[in-house]
Amino acid sequence: MIEISPEVARSYMVGQAGLRAVIHPPGAAGVRAMLKAHRCVQLDPLAPLGTQADLMALARIDGIRLGDVYGHLYPGHAFEHFAKERCLLPASAFPAYRDQAVETPWWRSTARLKRVPEAARAAVLAEIEAQGPLMASDLSDLGEVEAIDWSGWKGTSRMATMALEILWTQCKVVVCRRDRQGRWFDVPRRALPEVAAAPAPDRFDRWALLERVEAAGLLPRSTGPWWSMLSAARTSGLVDELLAEGRLVEVQIAGRRSRYLAPPDFLERVCPDDDGRMRIIGPLDPLIWCRPLVQHVFDFEYVWEVYKPAAKRRWGWYVCPLLHEGRLVGRFEGHLEGGEVVVDRLWREPGRAFDEAAFTQALARHGAACTPQAPG
Repeated sequence: MIEISPEVARSYMVGQAGLRAVIHPPGAAGVRAMLKAHRCVQLDPLAPLGTQADLMALARIDGIRLGDVYGHLYPGHAFEHFAKERCLLPASAFPAYRDQAVETPWWRSTARLKRVPEAARAAVLAEIEAQGPLMASDLSDLGEVEAIDWSGWKGTSRMATMALEILWTQCKVVVCRRDRQGRWFDVPRRALPEVAAAPAPDRFDRWALLERVEAAGLLPRSTGPWWSMLSAARTSGLVDELLAEGRLVEVQIAGRRSRYLAPPDFLERVCPDDDGRMRIIGPLDPLIWCRPLVQHVFDFEYVWEVYKPAAKRRWGWYVCPLLHEGRLVGRFEGHLEGGEVVVDRLWREPGRAFDEAAFTQALARHGAACTPQAPG
C-alpha cells in the first residue's frame, strides 16, 4: 500500500488527465493522440456547449473546432463500444472487443436477440456489406418488434434498427461516421481495415482493467460507475492477481480510507508545468469520474444534475467545472449563440482565487472553436 497526500493525488490526477498544458499536436494528430493516451472518450448526446467528446478534446487540444473530434477519428482511427458506458475507443482496441463480443451479452443483447430473428440480422448485415456505409434510416423495412423499455424510456420498435443494434454490440458492424444526420455504420473490414482481423489479447478482463486504470489515473476499488462494464472483474480476484504481479499498485490518500488502483510508475511520471489556462471540464471528463475522490483531493463538490427535476437542483442543468492551475475554482452553466459562449450562471468557489481574465480567455477560446464555419 502506498499512501500519498491529497496534494500529490491532485497533481498526479491533473497531469495524468492531460490538463496541465497542451501536450498533443494541433488538429487531427492531436485528437488521435488524445484518444490513444486516455483510452476512451465517454459519449453523451447533450450539447449545450458541444458534446462531451467535444468538451474533452477542446480542453486538451488546439486547432480543432466543434465536431472535429469525430471527423478526425472516423473512419479508421476509432470505433464505439462500452468501456465506461458508451465510449469512443481507439481502433487498436477493436480486436479485444471483437473477440469479447462473442462471449458477453452487452447492452441487453439477450432481450434483443429474442425479438429479432437470425434471418433479419443476416439481412441487415448483408445490406451493409453491399451498400455501406449506411444509417439506420437507410435500411430496408423488415417490420416491427416490441420495443425495449428502460423505466419508461422506450427504444426502437423497428426490426431493422434493432438488428443493427445487435450487430453493433457483436462488433459485426461499427460506427464509421457521425455528422448532423446521425451515425453511419459499416463493416469492420472497410471501416477499420488495419485492425479488423488483428489478434486479440489473451484475456479481455486483464487488458481492459489495465486500460481502465490508465484512463482513470486513480481507480477506486469500491463499486461505482467508474467500473461500469468491468464490474465482474472487480470482485473476481483479478485485481489481487495484478497487484501481486506488480502490474498495478494500491494507493490510499491521507484523510480517506478508500483504496485506489494506479499504474506502478504513477509517482514517477513527468508532466509539463501548468500553462496558466483556465479549462472548461465536461461533466463526464475522466478527471471527475469519481465524485467522492474529487471532493477529497480538490475540496470541490460536483454533482451532474442533468437528470434531476429542476426543483431539486442545487446548481443547474448542465454545469461544467472550471480548472485553473491545478485547482477546481468554480463552475458555470452556459450555451452557444452564434459562436459565442453565453454564461447563464457562474459560481466562483468560495475561499478560492478566481482569475476573471483567465475565465474570459477560456470562454473566448471555446467560442472561437464553436464558431460556425463559412460555407466552402
